[in-house]
Amino acid sequence: MSSVDPTRSGALRPLRHLLEAMDADIARLYAEHGVAGVRTRFTMALIRLHHLGPMTIRDLAGQIEVTHSAMSQSVTAMRQHGLVTTSPGEDGRTRVVALTERGRRLVPLLEAEWRATEAAIAELESELPYPLTQVVRDMTAALARRPFYNRLLDHLDEPDGDR
Repeated sequence: MSSVDPTRSGALRPLRHLLEAMDADIARLYAEHGVAGVRTRFTMALIRLHHLGPMTIRDLAGQIEVTHSAMSQSVTAMRQHGLVTTSPGEDGRTRVVALTERGRRLVPLLEAEWRATEAAIAELESELPYPLTQVVRDMTAALARRPFYNRLLDHLDEPDGDR
C-alpha cells in the first residue's frame, strides 16, 4: 500500500508553533524571575484559587474549562512543586485543592505576567491587518453555523478494510 504521509503538512501547525513559542517565552520569564516548577498551564488555576479559595478538582476544572482528568494531572504536578495541597472533600470521592504559602507568594507575579501577556497580545494585534482574536470569533461563528464534525465528514475519504 502506497500513500502520502498527510502529517507532513497541516493548516494548524503554524498556529500550534506560534502558541508554543509564546508559551516558551512566558516560561522563560518565570525562570528569569526564579520561579521553579510553575508551568504556564498552572497560572490560571493558581490565580483562580487565590481569588475564589479552595475548591474541588472538578470545580477548578470547570473554572479553567478543562477536563477533570487534565486538572487532576495538573493538580498532581502543582502539588509536587509545593504550589497546592489537597485534602479529602465532603465525600470520599472528591479532593479539595488549596494554595500553599509558596503558591500564594507567586500569585502577584502570575497576575502581573497575565496582564503583561494580554497587553503584549493587544500590541501585537495592533500591528496586524486582521487580529487573531477576530479570526477566532469568525471561526467560532462559522462553526456555529456548520459544526466541524460535519465538515470532517464531508471531507473524510474512508479507507477500505477492517476497523
